[in-house]
Amino acid sequence: MTRLTVNGAAVEVAADPGTPLLDVLRGELGLVGTRFGCGAGMCGACFVLLDERVTASCDTPLSAAGGREVVTVEGLAPGDELHPVQRAILEEQAGQCAYCLSGMIVSAAALLASDPRPSEEAVVRALEDNLCRCGVQRRIVRAVLKAAE
Repeated sequence: MTRLTVNGAAVEVAADPGTPLLDVLRGELGLVGTRFGCGAGMCGACFVLLDERVTASCDTPLSAAGGREVVTVEGLAPGDELHPVQRAILEEQAGQCAYCLSGMIVSAAALLASDPRPSEEAVVRALEDNLCRCGVQRRIVRAVLKAAE
């Protein structure tokens, strides 16, 4: 059994310690907001916070998350409230297909937690490991800057 905290709740998982954290989040815990993209930690679709650091869950084994705090896109905001980044993305209609959005939201939330008033350049840097095939990066950057206001 591997014990970890996911979105503020202590959980025990019986999966093999080598199982990708992404598979545990989606398959075992039903948290499907985190997406499978490339499987190599290169696209950002699977990004979560692991002890407050943006981490690719597709290539992080469950054993590496043991005893640690995992926050998925579902856990960024308490209750029925939206995280400011989530709200701004909706208000700005920044998403298109939305496949990349959960990872982008996690990356943006991490940035705002460490830098509440980032420059546009800082937002672009924070999102550079998140790939979007629809080409809405500029709208997402604009939404993140709005969330920081």
